[in-house]
Amino acid sequence: MEYFLENEDKRIDATEEQVAIIEEALTSTDNIMINALAGAAKTTTLQFLCKYMPEESTLSLAFNKRIAEEMKKKLPPHVQPMTLNAIGHRVWGAATGRKLIVESNKGYTILTNYIKSQAKRDQGDYYDNFGETLKAIQQAKIKGYIPPSFEKAGLVDRDTFFRDLEEDVNPFLVDQLLTESIRQAYTGTIDFDDQIYMSTLFGGTFPIYPRIMVDEVQDLSHINHAMLEKLVRGRLFAVGDPWQSMYAFRGSVTGSMKKLKAKFNMKEMTLSVSFRCPQHIVLRAQSRVPHMKFAAWAKEGKVETLDRWTLETILDGSAIVCRNNAPLFSLALKLLANGRGVKLVGRDIGPGLVKVLRKVSPNDALPQEAVLQKLEDMEHEAIRKGKDPDSTHDRFECLRVFADRGSSLGEAILYAKDLFSREGSIQLLSGHKAKGLEWETVYHLDPWRIPSKYARSPEDLEQEKNIDYVITTRAKETLVLVNMEGLR
Repeated sequence: MEYFLENEDKRIDATEEQVAIIEEALTSTDNIMINALAGAAKTTTLQFLCKYMPEESTLSLAFNKRIAEEMKKKLPPHVQPMTLNAIGHRVWGAATGRKLIVESNKGYTILTNYIKSQAKRDQGDYYDNFGETLKAIQQAKIKGYIPPSFEKAGLVDRDTFFRDLEEDVNPFLVDQLLTESIRQAYTGTIDFDDQIYMSTLFGGTFPIYPRIMVDEVQDLSHINHAMLEKLVRGRLFAVGDPWQSMYAFRGSVTGSMKKLKAKFNMKEMTLSVSFRCPQHIVLRAQSRVPHMKFAAWAKEGKVETLDRWTLETILDGSAIVCRNNAPLFSLALKLLANGRGVKLVGRDIGPGLVKVLRKVSPNDALPQEAVLQKLEDMEHEAIRKGKDPDSTHDRFECLRVFADRGSSLGEAILYAKDLFSREGSIQLLSGHKAKGLEWETVYHLDPWRIPSKYARSPEDLEQEKNIDYVITTRAKETLVLVNMEGLR
């Protein structure tokens, strides 16, 4: 039998691998894990499944709202695309019987109010670890930790959670603040993490679907896995790429796909042909994923290394991707000074960097030399307190980029604010932010930064290799490797 789709008056015939997946879906009752490499038409494969399998109520789980909206346009009406957060919101709202209010800064408000309730002489200590405490509360929700004030088992016990936590925080304070957050969730005030955390661990009736499809399963967290266990009552189709797993630092489960495959007794099938990447890009990616293939009609493409290059080398409409943010910020300022238009993708880190710069001194006139010395002192103190050296060093390198530009603290802050507000045709972003995106031409800036010198464990090193694979496979035509030291 022939399997095909008609998209915008264009016929798309199923590939050999897609045919195998469709026929497995039609002739068995197995749960199926689809190992889909970069650019291997996973969305089209889901479209095939929705078209040729018997029509029944299907839930399509997407990783974020943007992807869910895209899936809604591409999948038939009997398929309901939703995010995990949207499902959790609905379940928790029904469980409490309240109209839920989402406050994205809920944790910030709870911690601020707590500090204000303390004696004035103690408040400075709490503010010194403000960001770390907020991150610990978020990690508690991602990992499924429940404080001892509730006689309920979480996904991780107290000793293990705080032992594995990278942040230098007061466990009793985290327990207190998390308890207050949970109390507020019962009254209807939640944040985005609560949508999954509360519905999964504190009760609620999950809807039943005969069929569930879930994407990007290599990035699922512990709490996401627990939610899936509550959701899956029928057949499960999961899609992911283990070589694009690189969010362990954010709470993703190591070996997420293997664990799902074992938990739900899934049959693994592969989409190995990339329809995005040309031949030479695929050949480079094969150093990480040997079974990756290019399409029969794929262009040759190009991978080149430039020992020397100029700002004029960078094409409009291209992307510059680096493992670390600081080199991107430095290059972006140089491009702006050269009259080029730039845009930093993932500008959410901008306000945080500006906030750190403001902590340097209340005096905007503080001269550059003093700003740089203060930043060095702050970095050493952060490392002394046990902060993650990789992210800490990159953060302060970013801050030094702006301090090097401004003759005073006030000017450094203005440079930072201006850069993060720019809109231009050249996009600059980290390897983590590049996932899911593509460009004709990609410049991999400072490829020597992979692996990070701070990567020690086998898991860390695997994640580093995955970052390189992701950066490589963003290119649809040309991949150019350049180093900042080669800029002329």
